[in-house]
Amino acid sequence: MADIKKTDLEILKSQSLRLVDLLDYKKESVVSRSIVDKESGSVTLFAFDEGQKWGEHLALYDALFYLVEGEVEMVISGKVFRVKAGELVIIPVNQAHETKALTKSKMVLTLIS
Repeated sequence: MADIKKTDLEILKSQSLRLVDLLDYKKESVVSRSIVDKESGSVTLFAFDEGQKWGEHLALYDALFYLVEGEVEMVISGKVFRVKAGELVIIPVNQAHETKALTKSKMVLTLIS
């Protein structure tokens, strides 16, 4: 397999990859890696250290949030969800939402305009 640490998105094309291997955790941080980045949308992998969070914000597009590993708490328009590895949540456009990692967690966020 190619060196998956490279930032060039071209290296990710036309091969079989494990999402969990594409990004490492960083202590007390949220880190990200673009998988696909086009005008029509994006796919981004995130790694949240335990306890890290995104504060409340609005989705500019419908967003598909897929948890690859770990467990997070999401709040969407005041409704609380506990999301576990292998589960997904669709966040509607213009809905306030926030995310907190209950454990070290990796997730994929897909936005399509």
